Amino acid sequence: MSRCWLTGASSGIGAALAQALLEQGHQVALGGRRRQPLQALAERFPGQVLLADGDLDDPVQVAQIAERIQQAWGALDMAVFNAGTCEYLEPGHFDPALVERVVRTNLLGVCRCLAAALPLLRAGVRPHLVVVGSSVTWFALPRAGAYGASKAAVRYLMESQRIDLAREGIDVTLVSPGFVDTPLTRRNDFPMPQMWSAERAARHIVRRLPRRPLEINFPGLFTWCLRLLGALPARLRLALGQRLARHEQE
Repeated sequence: MSRCWLTGASSGIGAALAQALLEQGHQVALGGRRRQPLQALAERFPGQVLLADGDLDDPVQVAQIAERIQQAWGALDMAVFNAGTCEYLEPGHFDPALVERVVRTNLLGVCRCLAAALPLLRAGVRPHLVVVGSSVTWFALPRAGAYGASKAAVRYLMESQRIDLAREGIDVTLVSPGFVDTPLTRRNDFPMPQMWSAERAARHIVRRLPRRPLEINFPGLFTWCLRLLGALPARLRLALGQRLARHEQE
């Protein structure tokens, strides 16, 4: 079984992924800001869990996590970067500090983890890099500028890294979920069609990881619709976005 580093494992998709991977027998370095849920998994799966909690916004803590993995296992076979956040930009109140917070976690956090993980993956067996993005990158939504921009950057980064890492034998999979029931989405005040539970999302991801696909999208109909909408001419996309914005404001 593989040696895996999973970030954002204390809640949501990450917590469900942690349980699914551990149930399959993998060794998992569990990352997250809150230690208690990670410790609970360590007690349920003795000998399989390496506690790797810390703040991914802090380069020193990320380096310390990588050192912990190096000392315990010597290498990584898989890294799953799932940690992320979401905040919305309210019309008429553009907040650059909000954008910075979201980008710092969603994009720069991935970059810091990637830099720390690559030497470990290069020493692993059939290394696999998995990063959780978002289906929102296919079609711009109102108020989602900060979140969407951060995830669009993650998409481009991973597609570029996929090319660069292929020569080293490191496979790259981008996960693009639709709406998933998590502590973050529970704060949303708008309709979220075809929402999946975190457990269903985790099962879907874990079943497909052994095939090492370039991308894992779900739910199928929802993500297909977003890709179709994203292919429309720019003026039509603008008109649809404005209708969504007016609906939100009613």
